[in-house]
Amino acid sequence: MKYIVMSIVATVVAMAVTSCHQPTDSSTSGLVTVMCDQTFENIIQQEIDVFEYTYPNASVIPYYVDAKSAIDSMIDGRTSLIVTAQELTQEQRDYLHSVNRFPPRTQRIAVDAVAVIVNKDNDIDELSVSELRDILTGATPRWKDVFPSKLDTIRVIFDHPGSSIVKYVSDSIMRGEKFGRVYSVDSLQQVFTEVERRRNAIGFIGVSWITADLAAPTTDIEQRMAELNRNDTAAIDFTSKIKVMKIRRDNDIEAYKPYQAYIYDGSYPLYRSVYVTTTEPNGSLSHGFYSFLTGFVGQKIILNTGVMPARVQPRLVSLY
Repeated sequence: MKYIVMSIVATVVAMAVTSCHQPTDSSTSGLVTVMCDQTFENIIQQEIDVFEYTYPNASVIPYYVDAKSAIDSMIDGRTSLIVTAQELTQEQRDYLHSVNRFPPRTQRIAVDAVAVIVNKDNDIDELSVSELRDILTGATPRWKDVFPSKLDTIRVIFDHPGSSIVKYVSDSIMRGEKFGRVYSVDSLQQVFTEVERRRNAIGFIGVSWITADLAAPTTDIEQRMAELNRNDTAAIDFTSKIKVMKIRRDNDIEAYKPYQAYIYDGSYPLYRSVYVTTTEPNGSLSHGFYSFLTGFVGQKIILNTGVMPARVQPRLVSLY
């Protein structure tokens, strides 16, 4: 991925610093690595860009990996900072406290929605959770089995099998049932691309990957800083390159898209928490970035990605 292309020298230095538990210079200077669930790459890269712009002497090197690899890297002492869609277990926390002077600290930074996306040519606008389950198990193999449609066989697309989105769907939608025929690709960007080009596809993706402002990470950093300093509450919409499905609970009449207000009040059913965890003390760069993510600016960056921040009020959505 373009955000983690780095020199071998930088990688070696970063891993050496974290593996040896050497302290960084301060909470705003030095070098630290962060192992991040790749689902949240769009969010964390923007956070890093603003943090490093604000604190020029700080360097945060990201690795975008699956959730298990992120947690394992902390357990193995290869990093002191992780961002995941799950908290550490009590056993993991106890172990980390036993090998570190400081116990791990965890805070929720966001509530992410898992968006269900289909091709623009799909006739169907909404699905219930049970209809999703039947598609995933293979009980409903064709679009016309869901609703009169010109499309035929359903092609289910995920990122790689070890991803946190696959785990979430398995735990929250499948209810112990096994997946039918599904296809996996190498990244969430590829999920988006496959759904965009395949008329019969359905994909599962983090909501930050489908906002209309997909070009935000490539805009000038000064422009992004100016936008963060504004006190506007304009609503974020989704890209028109694909269709974002409305989802409803089985006992509900109304279906909802994963807008922030509907994530906030629980109307949209497919949501999960995002956590940051550090094992370093106050005064370290690891804790400095941890504090930045949980502070006002870090939370507003999350708000601007379409994900629901933990501490900032949601954007209001106009449907008409």
